[in-house]
Amino acid sequence: MTCMIRKALCAAALFASVPAAAQPANPAPASAAKACDAPWFPGMPSPYASSEVAGDGRVTFRFCAPNAKAVRVTSGDAGAAIPQSFDPSAPSGLAMTRDAGGLWSVTTAQPLAPGSYRYSFLVDGVRTADPRARDWSQPVLGIEAVVEVPGAPLEQWQPGIAHGMVTTLNYWSKATNSLRRAHVYTPPGYMAGSGRYPVLYLVHGAGDSDDSWTSEGRVDRILDNLIAAGKVKPMLVVMPAGHTPDYPGKDLWRDHSFGEDLTQVLIPLVDGQFRTLAKADARAMAGLSMGGFLTLNEGLVRPDTFHWIGVFSMGLGIGMTPEVDTAQLARYEKDNAAHLAQAASDMHLVYYAIGREDFIYPHIGPTRDLLERYHIATTYHESDGGHTWDNWRDYLADFAPRLFRP
Repeated sequence: MTCMIRKALCAAALFASVPAAAQPANPAPASAAKACDAPWFPGMPSPYASSEVAGDGRVTFRFCAPNAKAVRVTSGDAGAAIPQSFDPSAPSGLAMTRDAGGLWSVTTAQPLAPGSYRYSFLVDGVRTADPRARDWSQPVLGIEAVVEVPGAPLEQWQPGIAHGMVTTLNYWSKATNSLRRAHVYTPPGYMAGSGRYPVLYLVHGAGDSDDSWTSEGRVDRILDNLIAAGKVKPMLVVMPAGHTPDYPGKDLWRDHSFGEDLTQVLIPLVDGQFRTLAKADARAMAGLSMGGFLTLNEGLVRPDTFHWIGVFSMGLGIGMTPEVDTAQLARYEKDNAAHLAQAASDMHLVYYAIGREDFIYPHIGPTRDLLERYHIATTYHESDGGHTWDNWRDYLADFAPRLFRP
């Protein structure tokens, strides 16, 4: 992954911001009030909530650090290169203020749209996970807490319908010579039934891990709701790890270690351990950002394995500069010409989705032109917004009902 793309894909700063609050020159000592780090045991009233959502959608964050000099709350990966909703004057996060007891706090200036938001604290410049959080997400490195803002369209995530299950699958991959992990969603009724199901292989982005489509993407809740409404055919969703071990000279754009692990190890393992319909007609692949590229590079060009494809927020010809890398686009075509020609006749669906404000947007036209040259019909969905989980959850909800239909 190039430095430019890795930084861009790790960008997930989604909070509305306020101008940086001035820090007191001489903070009051913790002894001036009840210290926030006073002893506490389960069963006692909680001294504070580290994230609290108000009725209007604004979120207050709190962090206990009596001896800290400065604390900020950041969304997504700390120090993200391209903040998407921060005030440009506060690109490194929201500055928090300290009370006499050592408790730091800040409230977002504007309500946050319904959704899940990852966050961390920067304590004197050190990225720190929320020690009082109950909901977590694993990006590619470290761990982050999650706060959820309820409301439409999140009413579909509330109790009252049948729910599926998410299983963690650890396995040894001979293809990558490494221990690998995937998450597997099974739909409501799977455990008590005996039927076989189609499978969607759903891949995360460069800043994420195989945990991200559940912890941040909320796949299980979205699928549960769509299945309950009769909009989606019950299916398994397998979320593999998109990153593979590095090696000298590795070129992401031409490396196929992920595809080898997927087709030689993971798919046979899933077909052997779960009740699947083990055929291309009942197998789909989709992904966001880097996962979208892996879908183009390992899914679209395998019409013998997948007949349903979804690409979210990704195109071809991405290089070291914002301009389209025509040489890379030409290499992709040369390497895959025969498979693309076969895909034109075998694919039942090639779904393409992008936000108009996405930095990937300039690459979409050339990619769709290439597919058109090979007579690969696409179902194109263009939305507002950028490279965000808000969009990717919506794309999944639009894509899934189209799968495995006659």
